[in-house]
Amino acid sequence: MTPEEFQSQLNERHIPVTEEKMRQFERYLELLQEWNEKINLTAITKKEEVYLKHFYDSLTAGLYVDFSKGVHSLCDVGSGAGFPSIPLKIIYPDLEITIVDSLKKRIGFLETIVEELGLTGVHLYHDRAETFGQNKQFRASFDFVTARAVARMSVLAELCLPLVKKEGTFIAMKAAHAPEELDDAKKAIGLLGGKVREDISFELPEEAGERHIILIDKKKETPNKYPRKPGTPNKSPLA
Repeated sequence: MTPEEFQSQLNERHIPVTEEKMRQFERYLELLQEWNEKINLTAITKKEEVYLKHFYDSLTAGLYVDFSKGVHSLCDVGSGAGFPSIPLKIIYPDLEITIVDSLKKRIGFLETIVEELGLTGVHLYHDRAETFGQNKQFRASFDFVTARAVARMSVLAELCLPLVKKEGTFIAMKAAHAPEELDDAKKAIGLLGGKVREDISFELPEEAGERHIILIDKKKETPNKYPRKPGTPNKSPLA
């Protein structure tokens, strides 16, 4: 997907993208390629693939969740190189973004992105999701929490749902195996205070693969013992 095709696809889907935003995406690409030579941010570095599989893919959340009305807070768990939260911030500048990632070097990259792209309202935290979710400052405080291809659904639910405020939404962005993962995780999601609203399946352009956006609404508070101590959700997922 060329930058021109990227812009055209977004315009067709009524996602607002100006020339200034396109310049921000171009700079984002340059910095991603530059930093990827020093630290391992992503295996996808070719221009057309970044625009399709990182930038466009990240923005598909905006097709199914309305970020444009009012000021909303969004926490991105395990953001890596800033996906999906930085593309969403570029398109929806009123979003208040919090990113938590366990690798200090990635946070350093994101600090550079925020500065170079002139973004405001972005807060970066070097932390494990398990300890971040137990922090009273952040627990149950976000309108939206996102995670993109970070771990299995049962693990993601334990890491993300504690951060979602009641009546807020956890947005899980997954690939082809999402339905099976969701079936395995439904009991855990209920235990953690969530209720599955919808599993939206679609194909990326250019036959780039099946994607799922799973919307999980927070209906009750998550029990205080979740998330469990660092490493436990991955070693012993909730069943």
